[in-house]
Amino acid sequence: MWRDPDFRRLWAGQTASQFGAQSGQVTLPLLAVVALNADSTQLGALRAVQQIPILLFSLFVGAWVDRWRSRNVMVLADFGRAVALAAIPIAFLLGVLGVPVLLVLAFLVGVLTVFFDVAYQAALVRFVKRDQLVRGNSALEGSRSAAQIGGPALGGALVSLLTAPVAVVAGAFFFGVSCLSIRRIRHRESVPRTVERPARMRRQIAEGLRLVVGDPSLRAVGLASALFHFFFAALMTVYLLFLPRTLHLSGTAVGLVLAAMGPGALVGSVLAARLPRRLGHGVVLVSSAVLAEGVMLCVPAVRGSTTLTIASLMAVNFLFGAFSQLVDVTVMAVRQSITPLPVQGRVVATINFVGMGLTPLGSLLGGFLAGRWDLRTSLLLTAVGMALSPLFMAFSPLARLGRELPTPGEAIPL
Repeated sequence: MWRDPDFRRLWAGQTASQFGAQSGQVTLPLLAVVALNADSTQLGALRAVQQIPILLFSLFVGAWVDRWRSRNVMVLADFGRAVALAAIPIAFLLGVLGVPVLLVLAFLVGVLTVFFDVAYQAALVRFVKRDQLVRGNSALEGSRSAAQIGGPALGGALVSLLTAPVAVVAGAFFFGVSCLSIRRIRHRESVPRTVERPARMRRQIAEGLRLVVGDPSLRAVGLASALFHFFFAALMTVYLLFLPRTLHLSGTAVGLVLAAMGPGALVGSVLAARLPRRLGHGVVLVSSAVLAEGVMLCVPAVRGSTTLTIASLMAVNFLFGAFSQLVDVTVMAVRQSITPLPVQGRVVATINFVGMGLTPLGSLLGGFLAGRWDLRTSLLLTAVGMALSPLFMAFSPLARLGRELPTPGEAIPL
């Protein structure tokens, strides 16, 4: 797999793109809070407009990706994100950057992120063999883990050393690098050819929806993902207020705390290439989800802004990153293995639509809780809500998955 230059270009481009996305997870909220004096409601709205494109466009994007070369989709998406982020410091210098302008640009970045994420997940299945899916996902998710290490830390440091609008340029740079790398892919993807009377978009979308709803395992993936992402979005909105305003951490410290998820996720990616085949995919999914959500219950108890406080938060985020990455990589391999090749894009988009479509409402919920109650109570409530996801998985077909990946149409034993 690593001897294939096109896979290496995909991996390099996806890595750079993840660095751009992860740095933006820190720079855009800090830009709103520090430079634009956004309150909790406005911060919740900012996170919501970044995430609502998943709900609005995922299904349509999935149908598009199944009909076009994923390479072209990824290149155009990254080029657009680079331009949108580069516009932020320009607007700041012109004196027109405010919360409304930031919301518009964040929405545009969110739309293009939907295109890129669906395309790169569908691209892997087109580039590698079925028995290489776990290793391929481990490599791509490992690069996302590396981005989680460097992206938030870089974003936080740039906000502290420079200004928040200038720090956003880092994301534009990484998206540009990704665009150039993926553009060099030469592999001719196997995508369905347009027939004389092509199916309408709505019919193609319906095919993806029927497959996900009709397959117990895919349906369970979507519902468990929906529970997790809804409450995780709420928790992160509160978390991004809790760190600078309750614990009084600097931008650099916030970046370090969030970046600690990266090393943990890197460890989780390595383990995900081995543990499911040894212990069983179901055991790994349920136990890892329980541990990931469990450690986040410790966050509301943290107090002060000392080195010990920062170290404690980094340890919690490290463990959360490791166990949640185990879940992510394993679920992705299961989903790709079950799904027939011609509908990979639509199934990815449908599960993203179901699983992440509620994240805008979760972000708004986080902003509402932060404005109504104190931040510690809000953190505790959202962390408890996240624990519903592993509880659901424990009673779903996912818990009965064995050591071997299922094939399309294969029933999971009761």
